[in-house]
Amino acid sequence: MSVIYLLITVSIFVAVLFLIAFIRAVKTGQYDDDYTPSVRMLFDDEVQPRTKTITKKEEQKPI
Repeated sequence: MSVIYLLITVSIFVAVLFLIAFIRAVKTGQYDDDYTPSVRMLFDDEVQPRTKTITKKEEQKPI
């Protein structure tokens, strides 16, 4: 039974260490994206679908 208490204690300790490491990495900017903003302007334009223009002859055609 004492082994279970030891394993629970060690697992909580390891989880807290990972949490501290994650918070430190976020605060120091490890997960900041430096690449995407520089290339976003290259892919910013959206392709506009072509609309069909109706000529005067097509307007006068009976359906």
